[in-house]
Parts: sequence; structure tokens; C-alpha cells
Amino acid sequence: MIDLSRRAVLGGIALFPVSGCVSSNADPVVEPLDYGMRLDGGFTIPAVQTEDIAAGQLRQLVPFTIDYPRDSIVIIADEHALYLVLRGGFALRYSIAVGRAALGWHGNAEIYRGQPWPEATAAPAPTLVDEGTAFTEPAGPSAPLGARALYLRSRGTGADEGLSIHGTPLGSATGPGDSAGYYRMINQEIIDLYERVGEGTLVTIL
Repeated sequence: MIDLSRRAVLGGIALFPVSGCVSSNADPVVEPLDYGMRLDGGFTIPAVQTEDIAAGQLRQLVPFTIDYPRDSIVIIADEHALYLVLRGGFALRYSIAVGRAALGWHGNAEIYRGQPWPEATAAPAPTLVDEGTAFTEPAGPSAPLGARALYLRSRGTGADEGLSIHGTPLGSATGPGDSAGYYRMINQEIIDLYERVGEGTLVTIL
């Protein structure tokens, strides 16, 4: 793949939505995303109050003319944006929150594992458990990893460097990042992305 600078990539992305249906046979047709309450895997996912979120922060179809493989993911971390490359010069743009460790990682990765309703292993609270003993937070709508997780490994070394794309119990993907290596999305959007990608999907992080 051509090694492109971040500036060149941004030059090939028009950051505005495509309104209405895409009529050309060569262009993708993307159904509207339902942000309402839903049942999933035995859990109830609360509705997203979309009126409280700027329209540009919700999933949208945008022109994307940079030469990245179809069905690959491009993450521009400091723009808090994740692009799923489609055919015909378009991409689906999702807003993400980015952990501080993830902000410092750039290069090519791949999805090597996906997990619906993942449990989260957390650092111990010294007053509650023995020092050095981690504990697991059970899956569910209030769990920190949300409804889905996509785990990444480096394409160069094959190593899992603690990066993942996952959901959130919050109503928005935006907000301050902690020290973790996450790319966080609202649950309705991570479910949508999860259904469109699979193991081996290329993830380019700029």
C-alpha cells in the first residue's frame, strides 16, 4: 500500500455527508442507522439521544478518494474519526474517543479477534482485593467495553499492543481519554461496524 502522509489523506476526504440516496450503481447504498433502544444478546441497549449530538458526530457516508483497500479501516486519531472504506470513492465515517496510549500508536494493524459483549479485565483496587490481582467486570450495558470489541494486533510484528475498537456505556463516543489503548464508539455504531468487518481486516492508524 502507498505510504501516504496524514495531510494527503485529509486532502482526499470531503468531511460532509452525502445527502439522500446514492443513485449510481457503482456507489454504495447504506441504510440509515437506528439509534433507538434495542435488545441484543440478552441485554437492553439504551437509545441514543441524537438531538443532543451534533449531526457530524453521528455515522455518515462521506466521499473518500484516497487509495486504501475497500473494506479496510482508516483511523485518524487526532481527528477522532474512523473511516470504513467502501466502493466508489466513499467511506462510512464514525466518531471515536481515543485513549492516550492509542494517540501515540501509528501504523498498520489488523483485527484478529472480535467479541460480542466482552468482559473487561481491570486493575485491582488495593482496598478491595490483594495487590496485583486483577478482576473482571462482567459484560452488559454498563460495562466499559460496551456491546462489541474488535481487538487489534500489529501487522508488522503480529503483537497485541493493547489496542481495541469497542463500545461504551456512555451515550456518546466523545469525551476525555484515559491511558488505555482504545478507540471507543457508541454501542449502536460499534455493532454496525462489527457487522461489516471481520478477522484480518486492515486497520491503518494515522
